[in-house]
Amino acid sequence: MASCCKHWWHASVYSIVSLLLAFIAISTALRSNHKNAIPATKPVAHGLPLNVSRALRHAGFHSMATLLQVSPELFLSSPNSTIFVIKDSSISYLSIPPLLLKDLLQYHTTPSKLSMDDLLKKPQGSCFSTLHRKKNIAVTKTDARQKLIEINHVLVSHPDVFLEGPIAVHGVLGPFSPMDPRDVHDGWNFIKSPICDSNSTLVSDFLQPKNMVEWSRIIQLLSSYGFVSFAIGLHSVLDGILEDHASLNTVTIFAPPNLAAVASSSLLLDKIVRFHVLPRRLTYKELTSLPVRTLLRTLVPGQDLEVAGEVNFMQGLVVNGVKIAAPDLFSSEKFVVHGISRAFELTEFS
Repeated sequence: MASCCKHWWHASVYSIVSLLLAFIAISTALRSNHKNAIPATKPVAHGLPLNVSRALRHAGFHSMATLLQVSPELFLSSPNSTIFVIKDSSISYLSIPPLLLKDLLQYHTTPSKLSMDDLLKKPQGSCFSTLHRKKNIAVTKTDARQKLIEINHVLVSHPDVFLEGPIAVHGVLGPFSPMDPRDVHDGWNFIKSPICDSNSTLVSDFLQPKNMVEWSRIIQLLSSYGFVSFAIGLHSVLDGILEDHASLNTVTIFAPPNLAAVASSSLLLDKIVRFHVLPRRLTYKELTSLPVRTLLRTLVPGQDLEVAGEVNFMQGLVVNGVKIAAPDLFSSEKFVVHGISRAFELTEFS
């Protein structure tokens, strides 16, 4: 019983797949078209994902076969792809929320086609970019004579599971990133990748600046407290926020109950979400101590929020004409989230 309770994220493979696909279906409608988005590519040739899926099932990778068949855009968002599929037993025991499984899968896909022969020609220490925020994977061991290769210290156990057209698929024994539950819950940047130099050569293993803001925990808590659409919106634009604000240490988030007004206009989603985030931590008590008409800098350049002060005891604190309905909803040393009655309006789009 204790073992069961300890691993509460350890659902069956198919439960994880179902939750992931449900998330993808919702987030697709809210996907931002920010500058870092992967350019649209030509549609995948009809039947190709099905052929890959059949090959994976034949090799025993059933859960990955299901994901690739139902949501090929997870892996095939570039003209060419090499996919390193994780065996079913490893996926079923990954202690990560379904929201983050998508990122892990994209970390196992490179935007180029590499057969096993191609991989064996690469010298030890070679690095490859992936579909996950340009993070690298690296060849950490290679033996051309025995035709053995390790990526991020993980053995390629099933080489050339599929080789057709622009796609190469290889099976691997486990995930390319250490899956420490503390890393998953302590920060959004939970995938640990090798550090490579400008010549795509390995410098060091799994050494990466720690992201100070606990983005994964924030998104999970937002979803748990009912701010689902805002959680999905934040997840959709987070890549751009991390790139534009790499040194962000603390944040204040004003969470609206929904983002239905921008769901049909993905071009605005990035700015709308950033307009609800301050690059500093301010508790409700600290906000109420600020002078009336104090301007609060947001992550949108030139767009500030204005503190109107407490209208009365019942009304509470008002920021940009919107009431803080749930002050200090949840917080840590690095962030605080306040629930607000409705979304803020950007003046340039009013």
